[in-house]
Amino acid sequence: MMKIGILDLQGDVSEHQVMTKKAVTKMGLKADVLKVKTSPEVAECNGIVISGGESTVIGRLIKENSIDTVIKENRIPVLGTCAGMVLLGQETDYKQPLLGLIPMKVKRNGFGRQKLSFEAELKLKTMETQYPGVFIRAPYANDVDKRAVVLGQIHDKIIAVAYNNHLATAFHPELTSDTRIHEYFIKEVLNCVE
Repeated sequence: MMKIGILDLQGDVSEHQVMTKKAVTKMGLKADVLKVKTSPEVAECNGIVISGGESTVIGRLIKENSIDTVIKENRIPVLGTCAGMVLLGQETDYKQPLLGLIPMKVKRNGFGRQKLSFEAELKLKTMETQYPGVFIRAPYANDVDKRAVVLGQIHDKIIAVAYNNHLATAFHPELTSDTRIHEYFIKEVLNCVE
């Protein structure tokens, strides 16, 4: 059975777990959706979700626990939201550990501090109708390699990117009732499992 791990280091871990379970059910699939903390637990997963939080702390814990090595060696697809988007990038504006799985630069807190958090209806490439984006101290991507797919932008700020089987969003899909981002990611995981 497919296993999707929600990296339980910081952030909206429970919310991602609930949303991933809803998406799995909606898609008519069977999967274990569990919280994971250690590299052996991550190694057993077919996909990993990295939620928002403090990207420097999450990055340091990923490195210290060799989770980065396990993800790369096992080619595990990753969904990274907010801080997870920062970690998926190859470069950011702050010196910190990164996974570097998507060829892009990411600006941390690109939309400003907490008080500048906002919601916006997003037009994303893979969706026929708008998606409710929740932005909290959100990053954005720039200098995205042409091999990656830019799925969405707000003006010149890139807020959703797909590359290989990885997906990064600047917003928090786990804080909405819309399962489409998680469904998109589960399809990427299925592509690797089959």
